Parts: sequence; structure tokens; C-alpha cells
Amino acid sequence: MTESTKSTEDKLAWVYLVNLVFYLIPIFVTKMLPWQIALSLAALIPFVYCYFWAYRSTTAKAYQPILAMIAIAVLITPINTGSLSLFTFAGFFIGFFYPLRTAIYSLLALIGLLSLVNAGLNFDHYYWVIYGAGLIAGVGLFGVAERKRVEHKCQQQKSQSEIQQLATMLERERIARDLHDIMGHSLSSISLKAELAEKLIANNNIDQARQQLIELNTIARDSLSQIRQTVSGYKHKGLSASVTQLCQTLRDKGLIVTLEGEIPKLEPELETQLILSLTELCSNIVRHSKGSHCEIQFEQTTTELRIAITDDGCPSKIEQGNGLIGINERLAKFQGVLSWSLTPKCQFTISVPAQA
Repeated sequence: MTESTKSTEDKLAWVYLVNLVFYLIPIFVTKMLPWQIALSLAALIPFVYCYFWAYRSTTAKAYQPILAMIAIAVLITPINTGSLSLFTFAGFFIGFFYPLRTAIYSLLALIGLLSLVNAGLNFDHYYWVIYGAGLIAGVGLFGVAERKRVEHKCQQQKSQSEIQQLATMLERERIARDLHDIMGHSLSSISLKAELAEKLIANNNIDQARQQLIELNTIARDSLSQIRQTVSGYKHKGLSASVTQLCQTLRDKGLIVTLEGEIPKLEPELETQLILSLTELCSNIVRHSKGSHCEIQFEQTTTELRIAITDDGCPSKIEQGNGLIGINERLAKFQGVLSWSLTPKCQFTISVPAQA
């Protein structure tokens, strides 16, 4: 139960105490001695304590405050017959805490106790028992209904909590995939630039080495910006600009890169997922491929968009790790798929249905 709901329930607990007005009525309508009035009022102190004790009890321990309330009601009855009100509070908690069958048997036992008290005090009429039995039964059933209401509210809150946890988990998975793709590509590019700069310095090509270091700094800054954007909701420069940047990264690796086809303009969310997927595929080429040529081809028909990335590295097999699994998860939202083949060259193909 949330804090706001618990606060509301605590306020209702105080409101329910208004029913004690029926306990006070005999003080004003019958001739009671001062000591009887004082004792009647004094009995309210332990009773209210037991009431809140029961209100905050667990089912396993609820019988303790309930029995205490019944005992107070029995003891005060010879002085104040308004004690029926106290019996009804006990009836409410019986209905609230226990299964229906147990509650019914317990309420009948409580009504039987009223009859014994009535007989022991030699009341002239049985209206006290009849009226009390009706009140106890009615309030006890109200307790059963109140338990159902609270259980339903708790179930709703549990469902909402589970939905929120699921949404949080999905968002974390999205961020993890994005960071994996972004950082994999960025770190590969940084490593490549640093390696080139090291070789250029070794060959005393200081100006070219300086240029590589400038580009390395730019990549590092862009990576930091992309990480921040990923956490808050990924934003990008567009598919065309991103593909151009990926081609340059592959060329820095030493590959001959060919870009074919027209890069389409797509909705931002789909573009984002395609950029991250292409980034992962290109990062894999940078890290693992031993080829010399790479081709990125865009082909759009009336029914689908196909993006093929081919290189002549020709690995013996493809192991589907987190990166490839993440790409398929991204594309699934748009009914897209990732497929690959190893002959005659290594080719990964992204297929996405054409947008309406």
C-alpha cells in the first residue's frame, strides 16, 4: 500500500470512531450516577487503544485486540448498555480479518455472548440482544466487504507497480543496448585513431598525427554527448549523416567503402533504431573483419526497405552475441528482421516493411 493510500486509510480509521456516539447516548438519556458516567468515559481510553491496535494488526494477531475489545464491552455493559456499539466494532474486525466461514461462526458466537450477558444481567426485555445481533451481523458483513475492497485496491497497486517495474526494466534494456552499440562503435573508432596517430608519429608525420588526434577528440566528445542523449531519450543527426560518419570510420580502418542506393528519410524512431543497428554492424567489421572492401547498399521497394552491409572478410561462422540479439530486438518493433550469409561474402541484411 502506498504512503498516500495508507494516509487515507488512517484518516478513515478516525472517521469510523464517530459510531461511538451510540455508546454515549445512554449517558444523556438515562439517569446515570457520576461515577458511572466517569467509568463509561474512562472505558473509552483502553477501547480506542485496542481499536487502533486491531486496525494495524496482522490477521495472525488480530484476535488479541478483538478479544480485548469484547472484554471491555462485556465489563462496561452493567453500567452502560450503549456497549452494543463496542461489540459492533469487534464484529467489524472479525469480518475484516477472517475468511467468510470463520467470520460467520465468530459473529454467531459473539451474538451468543450477548445472549449470555443479557441473561446474566436479568434484562427485562430481549430487544437489547435482538437489536445487538442485527448490528453485529450487519457491521460484520460490512467488515467482509471492506476487506474485499482493500484487497482489490492492493491488487490494483500491485499490478500498477509491476507495470512500472516492467517499464523500468524495458527502459534499462533499451539504454543498455544503445550504450553497447554507441560505445562499441566509439571505442573502436577511438582505438583506431589512436593507433593511426601512433604510427604517424613513429614515421615523423606530425601534421597528419595531429589531425588524427583532433578527430579522436571530436569522436570522444560526440560519444559523451550521445551517452547523455541515450539516457534521456536518444537523439541523432539523421540517417544520412550517420551513415556518412560510419563510412569514414570504416575507411579509417583501411577498408575501401562503397555506398550504393538512396538513403531514405524515415520517421525519427525508426531512423534511431536503424542508426544504432548499422553502428553495431560497422563496429563488428572494425573489430573483427580482416577484409579490404566494404559495401553499404540501400534498396527501397514498395513493400520494404533493405539495407545490406557486405565485406570480404569471410569469417568461418557467426556467433550471435548481445549485439546481434539487440539488433533483432530493435527491429522487431517495426516488424523488421536481420539476416546474414557467409557466401560468397559476409553480408548482413536489415529488412524493414515500407512505411505507410
